[in-house]
Amino acid sequence: MELVSSMSSHIDKRVISVCDACGDFIEYWGFKSIHGRVWTYLSISARPLSQTEIAKALDVSRASVCIAISELSEYGLVRPSSHVRHAPYEAVIDVWPVISSVLREREWMLLETARVALEGALNELERAQEDMPNEPCLQNYNFERIKMLLQMTEWAQSILKLIINAKLPRATERWSTWMSKAMNWSSSLKTILGKDDDS
Repeated sequence: MELVSSMSSHIDKRVISVCDACGDFIEYWGFKSIHGRVWTYLSISARPLSQTEIAKALDVSRASVCIAISELSEYGLVRPSSHVRHAPYEAVIDVWPVISSVLREREWMLLETARVALEGALNELERAQEDMPNEPCLQNYNFERIKMLLQMTEWAQSILKLIINAKLPRATERWSTWMSKAMNWSSSLKTILGKDDDS
């Protein structure tokens, strides 16, 4: 009995370390650590859990779990398991709509701001070169490098657009097939980039 209890405690600690790691990742991405910890714990739980159970497992206050559950519900990442009052919660595994929305609203806009700024600077410099080719300040800037940075930004946007528009499988059993294809695509991309480095 003591061995079973020890094994259970060891597994619980391992699970909590997974939740903590996911919380750190989510926090690095600009959200709250508690969001990642709560969602992860619910997602790997074999059954829906009450807020009290979540708080006890993660060793945090019920108030912080309540706030996290409320915010995660707004994102569509957790939901009550039934319409009964105080029903336990379960994780929504299809997180891609939320991730793609964040990428579209944040990362895409950052890249677009950079692209517009680079394009504006390049246009201004090219216009100045045509109108005032002897202007001394034109010698201070490398036109080809600006063009290169613009192309890099547009390339990054193209990759990001592919990621945002990716259709992830909803059925759990289809994940392995999808991941296998994604890994093959990633390997192909690495091969292409590796060849470019060698040339």
